[in-house]
This record gives sequence, structure tokens and C-alpha cells, in this order.
Amino acid sequence: MNFKEMLKLADDLVFAKTGQHLDDLQKAVLRGTIQGETYQEIADESHCSESHVRNVGSELWQILSEMLGEDIHKSNLRSTMERLQISIFSDNSLRDSIKICSINFGRETLPFSDIPKSENNLKNPEATSTETLHQDLSEMPDLRICYDRIDELKTLKQWVIQENCRLVTIEGMSGIGKTTLATELIREIKDEFDYVVWRSLEKCPTFAQLETSLIAFFSQRSEIQLGKKNPQPLSLIKYLQKHRCLVVFDDVQYLFSPGKSAGEYKPETQDYATFLKQIEELSHQSCFLLIGWEQPRQVPQHNSDFHPIHSLKLRGLNYNAALKIFKDRGIASSEMSRSLISLYQGNPLWLKILANLMQDLELSPRELFLENTILLTEDLADNLAPQFKRLSKMEIEVISRLAKEEKPVTLAMLLEANHISASELLNALQSLTRRCLIEKTEKSYVLPPLLRHYAIAFMATDSD
Repeated sequence: MNFKEMLKLADDLVFAKTGQHLDDLQKAVLRGTIQGETYQEIADESHCSESHVRNVGSELWQILSEMLGEDIHKSNLRSTMERLQISIFSDNSLRDSIKICSINFGRETLPFSDIPKSENNLKNPEATSTETLHQDLSEMPDLRICYDRIDELKTLKQWVIQENCRLVTIEGMSGIGKTTLATELIREIKDEFDYVVWRSLEKCPTFAQLETSLIAFFSQRSEIQLGKKNPQPLSLIKYLQKHRCLVVFDDVQYLFSPGKSAGEYKPETQDYATFLKQIEELSHQSCFLLIGWEQPRQVPQHNSDFHPIHSLKLRGLNYNAALKIFKDRGIASSEMSRSLISLYQGNPLWLKILANLMQDLELSPRELFLENTILLTEDLADNLAPQFKRLSKMEIEVISRLAKEEKPVTLAMLLEANHISASELLNALQSLTRRCLIEKTEKSYVLPPLLRHYAIAFMATDSD
């Protein structure tokens, strides 16, 4: 039996037991096990932790053991699968009929032809799996590589699963890995919920449009069937109270006004503010996950055990995780690599841009980055531009002052230099902090190196 046949058999068994097909990591565990790899090797190839891979493998062996009626584990998987004799007979008159030898499933014998197949489910709508009916991830990006976010995943699982938080936010700079982290979280916890749905707000649908879409999904009815009348927000709340739902809103920054303080809703998106306030205050068993550069002002920046809202401000990768980005592209590590990772704040997207540049020019980190030079490539500038264009006039003034200084600047220095009121300055600093554009030391503020470099170029262009 080749690997493809083994994978098909394992998928049929798992589907018969759980109603769900093998996910990518389960397939990777099977492939690695059959090829004689260790859990650590499988983890390295899949860009996740060894303990996570081991847990996935353990659950998989348990399912196969229960279905086959014998003890299955990592060391005997291949020999057991090869021992199973599979015969497929087909001809023109019976092309849809598959006959496979029976396997003893504990007390009773079940022929494989009785195991539900995905092809049959496609032909028979009533046989569609629960996953298909109750999980709408059509707008979730297909992001597979999550570089060592074990601690962040653990924190999010604690909030969403154990603490039953009603509203959880993931915020941070563009490219920091918010959406990638969220997709990994969804893959790991989606089976804990009755319904899971992912919606992108990049095109900024009206709340009425989004609400109709969600109700159609929860009720398993088309939007046309719901009629032309917009349902009231409370009707959606009732679905969230009746079922345990996980709803993801990606790109929430598009709900907020550019040129204003962070998290200030546009006039046409005020209904979102009203609805999210209901999510926070009313009793229900569901969770909303918000992802974006900015978050609503109502979201507290400091978490409390007594508050149903928690916020995760995502930072850059640690050195070892960031180094994998270079290694994956065949770039040898060096002391200069450590400097680069620090200068570019461990931002995965920024590091990938630099790695691609080194590959294109066939240069090492040492050859390309002399004397800790900050390079502002077109790709990096394109990444930063949309965020800077959203700044208010007061934020731009503060950024301009910080960009002139390489060292941290105190609040008193900012007040003296900008000749603005303390309240205006504090509001601007709070907004910039919410955008993750400035860093606060004990008693002062500073722009990170790349952002300072870009701010100088941004201000020069803006003044032309």
C-alpha cells in the first residue's frame, strides 16, 4: 500500500469516527510517521511545537485504535496499515460502487463501503458533514506557517475556551502576524463551538449586510429567504445566546475614520459600535474575535479578570523563531542576523521582505547591512504607508517630534517643543500607542528604528 492509499484509509476511518476529515497537520503527522521521522522533525517541517505535534499524533492513534479494534501507535502504524488488505473492484456498469474488504471494529464488523465518503456527501446534501454546515471559513486566508506563537496561542485559548470571554482582540502592526495567529487558533479550537464563521471587513459592509449574512448562516437559510427587511440586532444576539458561536472579524481597522484618533468609528459604521456594546454587556455563550491594526476605543488596553473583553497586543517574533524565516530561504545565520531581527522588531513580514531582497541580490546579511544600516525598501514603505495615512494631524505632529530624536523623548520635552495642550498631547500619545507605532519606556517615548526612518521620509514627502 502506498502513502496515498494509507492516507485515504486513515481519512475514511477518522471521518467515520468524528465526521471530520484529516486536517493538514494530521496528514503531516501521518506522512512523517510513515517515513520514519521523529515528532521533532515533523514539528520543524510544520513550523509548530514538538509538544503540539505529539498531542495531535496521540489523538490520531487513539481514533485509529478505536476504529480498528487494536492498539495503534507511532511505531506500528506503517506495519498495521500495510497489513490491511484493500481490494477495489470497478467496471463501467458499477463505476460508483466500491467494494473493500471488511475490518473488525471491536464488537462488530463494518465494511468500508459503509464509511461515509466526501464524494458521496457532495452528491447527497443531507449527508453533508457538520463541519461544512456549521463552519463558514470561506473568507479565512489560507495561511499555513505560524512561527512559534505557542505562548500567544495558549493565552488566546485560555480566554476563549476556559474563561468564555465575549470579546477578544488581536492587535498590532501590519505584518506582525495577527491573521496568521488567528487562523492557527481557529484550526485548533473550531470543534469547541457549534458555529464558526470568519468575515473580512476590508470592504466595510454595512452592519445590516453583515448581520443578514450571519443570520443566514446561523439559520441555514439563504439571505433571499430572510426577506428584504433588515433584522434587528437583538435577533442576532438570540442566535449567539442559543448556540456557542465563534465569530471572527478581520481587518476591523476599516470600520474607523482615517485622520482621526485610533478606533474612532466612521459615521456609517456606528451600528457596529452599538452591536459590539451588546456583545460586551448582554449574557450569551459566544465569542467575537477582532483582528486589526486598530481596535474600538471601548476595548480596554489592560486586561482584567472581571471584564469580558481581553486584548492581545502582538509583538515581534523572538530570535529563534525569526531566524527560521531566514533559514527557510536558505540564508545562513550570523551575528548580523541577530542585529537585523532586532532592528526590524522581529516583524515576520518585514523580515521576509529583507530575506527576499538578499535572495534576489545573492548577498548575505553582512554584505547587505553594513554598520546597522536601516534599509527602507519599496516593499517596506508600501507596508507602512496605509498605517501612516490614517494618522490625525496631532499624531503627525508628535511623530515628527519623535522622529527628530534618536533617544527617548520625555513628556515634558514634547510639551515644550510642540506648544500644544497637555490633553491634546496625551490623546495623541494614547492613540499612537494603540496603533503600536511608538514605544514607551519608563518615563519617555521613542520611535522604533524603521518607523523613525519611514517617518522622516513620510514627512519630507508630505511637505512637498
